[in-house]
Amino acid sequence: MIKRIVLFASGSGTNVKNIIQFFRQNPQVEVVNVFTNNPNAGVIDRVRPMKIPIKVFDKGQLNSGAITQELKLLNPDLIVLAGFLLKIPLDFTAAFSGKIINIHPSLLPKHGGKGMYGDRVHQSVKDAEDKETGISIHYVNENYDEGSIIFQAKVEVFPDDSILEIARKVHQLEYKHFPEVIEKILFPKDVG
Repeated sequence: MIKRIVLFASGSGTNVKNIIQFFRQNPQVEVVNVFTNNPNAGVIDRVRPMKIPIKVFDKGQLNSGAITQELKLLNPDLIVLAGFLLKIPLDFTAAFSGKIINIHPSLLPKHGGKGMYGDRVHQSVKDAEDKETGISIHYVNENYDEGSIIFQAKVEVFPDDSILEIARKVHQLEYKHFPEVIEKILFPKDVG
């Protein structure tokens, strides 16, 4: 049976492209749609040549339940937030409990929560003089960055690292691990 993934992004879409390319070789997985809340998001131009449907929506549609209803029709096995910045409403998390994951560019619970995304996270890591940072892949609940953690990977932070360098290191972790973790969620190995 083919596993169906829906991807959500608000920005450039490098993780979205990476995930799509990773699963292109797998006949058991289909990326059925990409959703974005940003009509100017780079993800649109990045995904268009890949012939995957793109849905642009606004916050009102998300909060009214319209997007939840649309997703129910798509019947995804997994909803992947890859740089998606809006808070997921309660009806959405309830309808797809245990089927929504997010990637966060720090080692949660550090440097998470409302407004903590992109370079703001890396600046916070630098300001805290953390010796390491990384990625956290977690299930999504009704609160920012508070769902149970599925996977974390770490990278060293040096005192002279710029925000750009920290971001580069974190992106490398995202590109390497995010598709692999998605695959493991979709196809859990039999235990025992």
